[in-house]
Amino acid sequence: MPANQEPAAESNRAPHGRSPVGRTLAGLHRRGQQGLRARVWRLRLFGLLALQAGIAAAIAWFVAYRFLGNTSPVFAPTTAVGIVAASMGTRLRRTIELLAGVVLGLAVGDTLMPLFGIGPWQTGVVVVLAIIVAILFKGGGSLLTQAGGTAVLIATLEPPVRDLSIPRFVDAAVGGLVGLAVGLLLVPIHPQRTVRRLAEPVLDPGIAAMRALAASLRARDLAEAERSLRRLRDLDPRLTALDEGLGAAQEVVRLAPLRWRDRTSLSFYTTAVRHLERSLHSCRSVARRLTTALKDGEPIPAELPAAIDLLADSVQTLRFAIRAREEPHGAREQVLAAVRLAGRAQGSRSPDDGRQHARRLGYSGLIAVGEFRTAAHDLLIASGVAPDEAADLVRQAVDQGEQD
Repeated sequence: MPANQEPAAESNRAPHGRSPVGRTLAGLHRRGQQGLRARVWRLRLFGLLALQAGIAAAIAWFVAYRFLGNTSPVFAPTTAVGIVAASMGTRLRRTIELLAGVVLGLAVGDTLMPLFGIGPWQTGVVVVLAIIVAILFKGGGSLLTQAGGTAVLIATLEPPVRDLSIPRFVDAAVGGLVGLAVGLLLVPIHPQRTVRRLAEPVLDPGIAAMRALAASLRARDLAEAERSLRRLRDLDPRLTALDEGLGAAQEVVRLAPLRWRDRTSLSFYTTAVRHLERSLHSCRSVARRLTTALKDGEPIPAELPAAIDLLADSVQTLRFAIRAREEPHGAREQVLAAVRLAGRAQGSRSPDDGRQHARRLGYSGLIAVGEFRTAAHDLLIASGVAPDEAADLVRQAVDQGEQD
């Protein structure tokens, strides 16, 4: 998981009236608190992985030493730790890639090192060739990394003897199996807790950015609106990490007997998180179109920023309801109220032909309202409403808003 996946704290402006030294000290204190919270969050998320990696390395070393007769087991614990470290993705796929990388690295290293000998340039050549072979096999990042890393181990830690290839591969296979066993059988991650902790650095800044966007629209502050849009765009790496966490959680409840009882609840979590992600993507489109509306000097009725604020509130309400395992009636009412406000901001209908008249929004504003409805639709699905019913509820709310 990328390092920038830590939960982002909302930026607070330094209060006016303080001296420069006071503002500096307050800023340092605030940044220190944010850094401490981020480190605690990372420890909560990855602490179990550290335990898994330690257990897997110890077991893999013991098995290779005691049962395979390897007096210096290297590949078994190394591969075991690599499998555990791949837990924020799909372990089975990563296991295959890692083992394939070990095989390629062993094959290239054991073939070339007896010919070239051991040395700095020989090591570089072997690594380059191992990675090129992995590329030709259309390998992903894990396969390329493991092929190159294994070639380095062959070139630097092991003597260039051909008949050691099979024991080395067996060591790697044992390490891979031990890593899987520890991660999926002995000490599996808690799927719901992992997904919830990965969702925190997505939802918190997403909600804050939506509220900041609403405030910027009220003040017609283009610079602040653009900052809100950037904050929503900056969520992309965190959304990627959340997707990987969902994949890992789904694999755990499918393969780990200790987590089979969590299948039903995780299925609801997965549906909710997926549609929350889609809703945030739509909110980013809303921010982009409304930023353009400000640039073009289009009108922004007061109901539109109020609708955005209410939609942000609904995300927070839904989040708390899911955590408490309660039916999110309040969140659904907030979503529909936000849609009615957006409909009112758009304008009223003509009683004759059903077409819009008395437009209160410009071109970009009208597109933003359409994206807003999409975001609301996804939030209703995230709350447990069926897709068709959610679409009907949004249409009814739009009609009510346009008739007000």
